[in-house]
Amino acid sequence: MFFAVARLDQTPKTLTVSDLSHDGRGVAHWPEGHAQAGKAVFVAGALPGETVSVQQTARSKHFDEAKTLEVLQASPDRVTPRCPHFGVCGGCVLQHLDESKQITYKQQVLLDNLQRIGHVAPASVLAPLQAESWGYRRKGRLSVRRVEKKDKTLVGFREQDPRFVADLRECHTVVPQLGFKLNALGTLVDGMDGRRDIPQIEFISGDAATALVFRHLQPLSEHDRVKLDAFGREHGFTIFLQPGGLDSVHPLNDEPAVLSFHLQQWNVELNFRPLDFIQVNAKLNDAMIARALDLLDVQPGERVLDLFCGLGNFTLPLARVAGEGAVVGVEGDAGLVARARANAVHNGFNNVQFYTADLAQDLAGQPWLKAGFDKLLLDPARAGALEVLNQLPLKGLKRIVYVSCHPGSLARDAGYLVNERGWALREAGVMDMFPHTAHVESIAVFDPPKKG
Repeated sequence: MFFAVARLDQTPKTLTVSDLSHDGRGVAHWPEGHAQAGKAVFVAGALPGETVSVQQTARSKHFDEAKTLEVLQASPDRVTPRCPHFGVCGGCVLQHLDESKQITYKQQVLLDNLQRIGHVAPASVLAPLQAESWGYRRKGRLSVRRVEKKDKTLVGFREQDPRFVADLRECHTVVPQLGFKLNALGTLVDGMDGRRDIPQIEFISGDAATALVFRHLQPLSEHDRVKLDAFGREHGFTIFLQPGGLDSVHPLNDEPAVLSFHLQQWNVELNFRPLDFIQVNAKLNDAMIARALDLLDVQPGERVLDLFCGLGNFTLPLARVAGEGAVVGVEGDAGLVARARANAVHNGFNNVQFYTADLAQDLAGQPWLKAGFDKLLLDPARAGALEVLNQLPLKGLKRIVYVSCHPGSLARDAGYLVNERGWALREAGVMDMFPHTAHVESIAVFDPPKKG
């Protein structure tokens, strides 16, 4: 049996944009007289209040998608994008929106999610946290693809259509030591024997070094190893190779490669490996830690539990301010826990312990679970923390600070804490970890149920 597939209407249409979607696209509706009058249309490159000429790019049952062909009436909040690749590269979708309005939009996304998903609202809204908005991205993954039609190898982020790799000359959000060398990186790979066997290059920057991790599907020739070594020396990169899984990553040369960053306010140095998770925006990370510690308000002698602790990004600053108190960090990745313990020793802490545990699974046998804590900090991945919150003995906790990289999962978990466990959502606000993107990082503070 065959079904007819409706063709897209390629005729330009004029739309008025009323809102921004969660992914940074303009929201409009087909006007009266259109065959789909009233149906929602998500328009790439359009801002609220604008009148735009669009072309349909996709169709589904509940909404359509389109791209902006021409801005007929611009929003006063529209600015000229700084990057020449804006509109093609999928790395940034908000460069055409004034920075002060970007953060306002993200704050509203957070509040809307809390209300719509969690059916909660904070008693007060925290002022947004902002830091560097250009050249801030110190960790990421670049896709690599040899394109025969162009007779070149492309190295960059995915296009807005993720099937394709964007042909980038430069990136203004990536740390400058790499962001303006994408052409050189593409030329390097294009001249290698194994250029068709390198699908990606990951990058990560510490205070003193930037590492590039070349994933390769076949062994590299000596010619290619020499080229990589020369490139690293010329441009100041530490080169790593990844022939297999995560455990296969190793330096190109036998020279020890130390990657680290300092949290100056707390006199902490965190060492890490090339594929470890670190927060992408160094200065915003400093501000985020300071805000989290301020909101948690650890008092002398208190015990603090830090869940999803990673390398100890929050745990070790917490240990510094806890003094005679104790801090326990829990993380699911055993490698990160090993490095967190090493970081604690490296920084001379004796009031912190780390445990490995999958926080989405049954925790009944975990020794730390029943130890008793005064304060809780958690910073989960996009999936959130509902499974662990369901298992935690929350009675006795004086405060919870929740750092989130996804407003939807935070909203769900906030709804659980407030509506099912009786906690109060005292404050919440956004932190601009990824300027010029639609990514929303946020923080929320919960107070315990009132006695009686």
